[in-house]
Amino acid sequence: MNLDTLGLEAFLAIADRGRFHEAARQLHITQTALTRRLQNFEALLGVRLVERTTRSVALTELGRAFLPQARRLHAELTAALVEIHETGKAQRGDVTIACVPTVGIQYLPLILKEYSARHPRNRIRILDEASSGVTQAVLRREAEFGIQIAGPEDPQLASFPLVEDRFVLVCRDDHPLARRKRLTWRQLEAHPLVFVGAESGNRPLLDAALAAARPRLQAHYEVQRSSTALGLVAAGVAAAIVPGLALQEGAYPRLRVVLVGDPVVSRALVLVTRKGAHLSPAAQALFDLVRSRRSGARS
Repeated sequence: MNLDTLGLEAFLAIADRGRFHEAARQLHITQTALTRRLQNFEALLGVRLVERTTRSVALTELGRAFLPQARRLHAELTAALVEIHETGKAQRGDVTIACVPTVGIQYLPLILKEYSARHPRNRIRILDEASSGVTQAVLRREAEFGIQIAGPEDPQLASFPLVEDRFVLVCRDDHPLARRKRLTWRQLEAHPLVFVGAESGNRPLLDAALAAARPRLQAHYEVQRSSTALGLVAAGVAAAIVPGLALQEGAYPRLRVVLVGDPVVSRALVLVTRKGAHLSPAAQALFDLVRSRRSGARS
């Protein structure tokens, strides 16, 4: 049986108004059109819902019994139509994205704050993964798009440049290098360091960039996440090499950032999505906002 929404609306208007001409005015149609809608609805159901005489309009016993169900059905249908309409306008929807952890420290929060102000009813799920994990999450459709370190491009993904993020030395204010503004990699050779492990997407990038300079760095501590490295630095264990985005302003008041050069090493962060993917309206709105906030190198 097909749902006759026009007939349902006609029945409810008559029940609410009690008169055909007032019900027709409410629906902005003629009385003739209203009568036809009701008759078609009753024919579809095979029952009489309304008794009409020259002086009065009343619901039949079946009509009175059906009225609460009709109201509930109409309310549910209206709510569903509003939801799909708002979803299509990105005013409502769930979005899952993937990103390397450091993106969630400085870069992404301000963007999400702006997005939430525009779309307060949308919910966002963030999968913070190593760069390879971001790729897999997007390919497996676990995330609609991702932010990762630029590298060899997967043929199934489209990528868009976002920001250049320079690697820096982070040390505590009582460290011997804390007063320096700039250093070379060779000037770090005498100092124990916290370095990222091989499973991090940052490690192969650092190794390749420093291959020619060949500094003899003392990587006494190896971690997989920059947040762990910063915790060690804050405790006075050692200084650390981390991406500039890893340190949130004000989070560790005693930490100092020193630029490292000769050579300058940075990583490119890119926005990735599956080629030909049709993002949900809510995800597309966030995707477009991230792209609009792309910037140059951080130094």
